Amino acid sequence: MKPAPCPCHSGLTYQACCQRWHTGSRELQSPVELMRSRYTAYALLLEDYLLATWHPDTLPAQLGLSDDAPTKWTGLRILRNEVQGDNAIVEFEARYKINGKAEKLHEISRFIKLNGDWYYLDASGE
Repeated sequence: MKPAPCPCHSGLTYQACCQRWHTGSRELQSPVELMRSRYTAYALLLEDYLLATWHPDTLPAQLGLSDDAPTKWTGLRILRNEVQGDNAIVEFEARYKINGKAEKLHEISRFIKLNGDWYYLDASGE
């Protein structure tokens, strides 16, 4: 049986890509890797991982992903990645379907490095 491709559309298998982040490794994770692993976590409903990688200043109490309408994530395209010291932005487009209707999310996410690890801070989107 062929290993499943990673939901983040990196071209790698899940095992060779985002799974390591979801199972506890944070070593050498870049803002783009964090962005990809968070996209995959949304696709796999890994709310604990999403909360664990959220900066404490903007961390919500919960996300309630299992309460949302079923979402099928269908594509991710990184548009821009800028790192300046301990601050970074990753601009991306994510495609998904809800109840069969295709949608697109365009977002500019901000990341901050804290104690050697990158964390999602916040975002602006369309």
